[in-house]
Amino acid sequence: MAIQVNVLEAKTQLSRLLDRAEAGEEVIIARAGHPVARLVPIVAGAADAPRVLGALVGKGSIAEDFDAPLDDDFLLTPGADDRRG
Repeated sequence: MAIQVNVLEAKTQLSRLLDRAEAGEEVIIARAGHPVARLVPIVAGAADAPRVLGALVGKGSIAEDFDAPLDDDFLLTPGADDRRG
């Protein structure tokens, strides 16, 4: 079961919320009613597990022309009207 708390409550009750998250309960922290973060426990041993070399072999690829020059129309002109955002 998940609980949602606001930022002020999270600040004042952090130790209790950490205990609940550690016990497996999902704790969501919200700002103005909108969820922004989730407290979850760190699984013991997951960060300490040995890495396996070659585990991702064959999972990706790089195009032959990945380092080819870009077309002029792809590049942005400095000072031009940027309407991306």
